[in-house]
Amino acid sequence: MKQQIEEFTGYLQEVKQSSLNTIRAYQNDLRKLENYLSQQGIENSSKITETSLNSYILSLEKEGLSPSTVSRHIASMKAFLLFLLKRGSIKGDPSERIKAPKVEKKTPQVLDQKKILALLNQPDISTNKGIRDKAMLELMYATGMKVSELINIKLSDINLAGSYLTCGDKKERSIPFGNAAKDALKSYIDIREAIFDIGHNTYLFLNSQGQQLSRQGFWKILRTYAREVGIEDINPNMIRHSFAAHMIDNGADIGVVQKFLGHTDISTTQLYLTHSYQNSREVYSNTHPRA
Repeated sequence: MKQQIEEFTGYLQEVKQSSLNTIRAYQNDLRKLENYLSQQGIENSSKITETSLNSYILSLEKEGLSPSTVSRHIASMKAFLLFLLKRGSIKGDPSERIKAPKVEKKTPQVLDQKKILALLNQPDISTNKGIRDKAMLELMYATGMKVSELINIKLSDINLAGSYLTCGDKKERSIPFGNAAKDALKSYIDIREAIFDIGHNTYLFLNSQGQQLSRQGFWKILRTYAREVGIEDINPNMIRHSFAAHMIDNGADIGVVQKFLGHTDISTTQLYLTHSYQNSREVYSNTHPRA
């Protein structure tokens, strides 16, 4: 089955043009499935049954994996088996009747506007590193991009004159940004070539070696600034969540926010309405004389 997994990941890369992170997730999930089936004496994909797959799922749940993680493993399994079915490697799909566990969607973690402002003002813009970091934080909050999109932005994706950028792994989308992000970006772009040994590197945000900044690198930078303003528990998604929640709090149409975030299903964007409602209740309770 190892060879078939390699062929499937090749298909994801060449035909589906999936992101590197997506391909790695599939590989990890399918290797775990392969190891389990091998321990059960199943070495050939044609021998996989619905019963063996249900046993595998039960083993995942016994490991204490969350419903969302189990659902991801099932999605990887189903995609792989459908690939084998279409290629004629298996006669039927043993995962056809298997359902993923119900995943409860949690209200996104959001920073209030005072904390976001403190975070954005933390980089020391008298230094080259601070200018870069200021541009990254301002752009992420201005657009609601994922961290994977932020680090993959190229100089050519930025239109300073029009105050918008283009991003997205599969479906490109254009997102406007305001003057604060525009000014921070201009300051960074003006010094970018002077401070980095760029060569042919076209990525916008670079590390101290002039290479593309990594997810881990950005996360480390974010955590450092967050701790300096008293935010101990933070992750890059919280900036994205804060962008969406603050937009809706201030009257933005949910359909517009959905487009900015790149959500295919508006129900995902509607989770931010919960925060808006909670925020409204808090304002009411604190300000109405008869609350």
